[in-house]
Amino acid sequence: MANNASDLAAQIENTAGLLAQARNGIARRIIGQETVVELSLVALLCGGHALLVGAPGLAKTRLVDTLGTVFGMSSNRVQFTPDLMPADILGSEVLETTETGARSFRFLHGPVFCQLLMADEINRASPRTQSALLQAMQERQVTIAGQEHDLPAPFHVLATQNPIEQEGTYPLPEAQLDRFVLQIDVGFPTRDTEREILRATTGVEEAQAEQVFTPEQLIEAQAAVRQMPVGEAVVEAILDLVRSARPEDETAPEFVREAVSWGPGPRAAQAFMLATRARALVQGRLAPSVEDVEALAHAVLVHRMALGFAARARGEKLDDLIARLVANMSGAEAAA
Repeated sequence: MANNASDLAAQIENTAGLLAQARNGIARRIIGQETVVELSLVALLCGGHALLVGAPGLAKTRLVDTLGTVFGMSSNRVQFTPDLMPADILGSEVLETTETGARSFRFLHGPVFCQLLMADEINRASPRTQSALLQAMQERQVTIAGQEHDLPAPFHVLATQNPIEQEGTYPLPEAQLDRFVLQIDVGFPTRDTEREILRATTGVEEAQAEQVFTPEQLIEAQAAVRQMPVGEAVVEAILDLVRSARPEDETAPEFVREAVSWGPGPRAAQAFMLATRARALVQGRLAPSVEDVEALAHAVLVHRMALGFAARARGEKLDDLIARLVANMSGAEAAA
């Protein structure tokens, strides 16, 4: 057991060093978005998918492209539009005739057959097309004409969504939102950061990303994340936070019961368990803490909850509600 523990510690330290190198490389192309980059790395280390929400021009596409290069993953980009069909993502079967006249079907792989898929403006496609990604995101395989086709490993979907223009969009169904381990809000840069962006991106040359990981090393890092020890205090903090966000739970505070129409399910707690470990690894620590739970609360919960009509009419926001839940949890810990 001691040898296993020491081997795991050595692997975590080695992976943390590579992650620090990767973050430095990403920072040369993605300026001033440290939290966004960290959460993106957390999502990949969890082996999951992430939803990037932000206005146009905030380097969401650039970030996904850079991550693909840094981790050595094959990547594809699909621009979601109202006329996009499921076959445009998954692929389709075509009827071929050989020289002898024999006919047979051959499956043509769609762009989903890659290691890093960027689903750009995912909410612009119809529900039918959006649902085509559900099986791929959850089971890492697709079924065409009754035949199952495995996707490459690792497989990640990084989807983008524009929160401003809602005309001509189709809200993502709850079942699909729950498949994203994190929702990452991409905000506008500060004035000083925007000055750096202007100088770095409008010259003759731009910084280029370099490969740091191989896909196999990423898979090993994902396995190390699942082996990291989690203290009982962290587990209890996760359960307290997730269960208090459900309006029907007896531990939910009054403001949750009044404002929330539905809360996070067990998959949110699973996401917390993986994400807290991954955040610890990204920061070079051997185990997660309650602070990781608090820091990840918004990214894990915001897309797994919905406000009721009355709360929306009052102008309440999920961001503020989650912040109150975290403050309540912190206060309870301090009192204990």
